[in-house]
Formats: sequence, C-alpha cells, structure tokens
Amino acid sequence: MPKRSSKPPDDENLAALDAVARLTGTSKADELRSQAAAILGSMGGKKGGPARAKALSKGRRSAIAKAAAKARWKWKRKRK
Repeated sequence: MPKRSSKPPDDENLAALDAVARLTGTSKADELRSQAAAILGSMGGKKGGPARAKALSKGRRSAIAKAAAKARWKWKRKRK
C-alpha cells in the first residue's frame, strides 16, 4: 500500500524550499528545522534547570540527587 503524502507547509517559503529539495535531491529543509529545534531546545534547557532547582526545596533536591546517584551505581552492585 502506498504511503500517504504529507500536507505541504503553510509558509510559501518553506513550500518552495521543499519543492526545490525534492527536485534537486537535497534536504535543506530538514537541516534548517533541526538547527531551529536545537536552538530552541538549548534555550529551554538553560532556563529550565535553574528554575526547577529554585522551585524545589533543599530536601526534595537532595532526595532527587540521592535517587539519581543510586540509579547510576545500581549496575555496579548487580555485577558483584
């Protein structure tokens, strides 16, 4: 059964870029989307960690850190 075709982008510039990419066999649209996603993701990560740490109490941060350390060292205990 053939795959369904995807909807064209709403933006005319992206539609043109997709058309050129299909005709030439290159994939610049995916590269641009990946770069944009990486930039947005890093911006959120830079803000999210400190904001979460500020919102948590000292005891809760400590409990999370202990659970993370326990999970990291769990495999070494199983080996012995």
